[in-house]
Amino acid sequence: MDVLISAFHMVFAFDVLAVILLGSAFGLFVGATPGLSATMAVALLVPVTFFLSPVAAIGAIVSCSAMSIFAGDIPGALLRIPGTPASAAYMRELDALNQKGRLDLALGTSMMVAVIGGLIGTAILVVAAPQLAEVALLFSTYEYFWLALLGLSCATLVAGRDRLKGTVSLLLGLFLTMIGLDVTTGLPRYTFGLIDLQAGISLIAVMIGAFAVAEILRSAQNPLETPEKPAKAGLSILRGQGRNLWTHKGAVARGSILGTLIGALPGAGADIAAWIAYAVSQRFSKKADNYGKGEPEAIAGAASANNAALSGSYVPALVFGIPGDSITAIVVGVLVLKGIQPGPMVFITSPDLVNAIYIVFVLANLLIIPLGLLAIIGGRQLLGVRMGKLYPSILLLCVLGTFATNNSLFDLWTLAAVGVLVWIMEANDYPAAPLVLGLVLGRVVEENFMSSMIKADGNLLAFFERPIAGVLGVITLLVWLAPPALALLRRLSGRSGGRQSSLANEGKS
Repeated sequence: MDVLISAFHMVFAFDVLAVILLGSAFGLFVGATPGLSATMAVALLVPVTFFLSPVAAIGAIVSCSAMSIFAGDIPGALLRIPGTPASAAYMRELDALNQKGRLDLALGTSMMVAVIGGLIGTAILVVAAPQLAEVALLFSTYEYFWLALLGLSCATLVAGRDRLKGTVSLLLGLFLTMIGLDVTTGLPRYTFGLIDLQAGISLIAVMIGAFAVAEILRSAQNPLETPEKPAKAGLSILRGQGRNLWTHKGAVARGSILGTLIGALPGAGADIAAWIAYAVSQRFSKKADNYGKGEPEAIAGAASANNAALSGSYVPALVFGIPGDSITAIVVGVLVLKGIQPGPMVFITSPDLVNAIYIVFVLANLLIIPLGLLAIIGGRQLLGVRMGKLYPSILLLCVLGTFATNNSLFDLWTLAAVGVLVWIMEANDYPAAPLVLGLVLGRVVEENFMSSMIKADGNLLAFFERPIAGVLGVITLLVWLAPPALALLRRLSGRSGGRQSSLANEGKS
């Protein structure tokens, strides 16, 4: 109890609370700005943390990242451009609800499930951190291969009705991952003699080009008209959310738990958790046909996984010093700079710091409601801005965000090329989401497959010999085989039903 009281004293100091509030506001701005990511926001805070105490430094990073992941939904709903990669999975739902005049429902659901998902993830972090970290440590290259392949398999589920076009888009994303140096031999592939391509294709440039530049080009085809602002504003966002959340409680719980588990796996993150949670939610939903058309259940399932994954990523970071994602990699670096070595001993040497981190997580997620309301009210004003002024400003931010990632002019050419490519693809009903997902997971699949094949000396059965790998492998194969098997059963049942009806008609005659 004394340790908990000490942790409360550490967090509720005036300077720490001020840092948490400022970090949340900064994360809100960065997350709501298309082209800037939560990782970039946290990276920009690192120089500031040099002058802060360990608790204040972690508070700034946690509050900034939690707020920026939610804030990415705001431009996704208002402008059809995700503010962060984690919002891309369910951007179609946000935009569709906005087009139906249900912007309050879209952003209200997103905001509330982000809070709930973050709190559930924090509760799991507090209760089951050692157990989840042990499970994550059991993962070898075999398990990571199957997990990434399962994510790629789910890409066709979020591709829309035409799975063939979704598969083509996915394969294009996988091709982009092959550009650069071979992960095994180190030889250049598809670089065409260009040194800039040896580093591969920038994910940030592709993401911004696919979702921001392509959207600007699509909007430029139509007359630039200033749309009317929605009639509702302010606290009306919260109206009816209690009933809405209760209706979709299963999707929220499933997304929160799934997001925490995926976040606890080193190398995973909020964006992968959102994609997988969206696909799983659609698979188990009774309203699967409504997905992509503005279904609140889809937002509840995927948006809750975002912030839950953020909490889950701290499990391996705190318990074993293994970063769960790029954000916790920065956290581990900051703690080391402060003289604190993350790992099992931190629970013994600095239990007050660990409990303070838990309290900061709770505060950061609760702050999403008041600050999120202010951001949504302010963001709605964007709808009243002339598109002729708004889109050039967004394009400028996209260029700045892309260039700031690697300070590379070549990334700007990638930004432009991908934007034009995706614009042409979407004009012909080829979705952009599988392309981005293929780029995110393609390299993970290749690296772990090649490493596993080298360890197994070419024996494919080794991919099923480990218990967790075997389970993931069977699940992946079922995802592949279930749709054609069900289609075959429906066809056979239809034929047998037709024969029975024809025999019955012959008997009557």
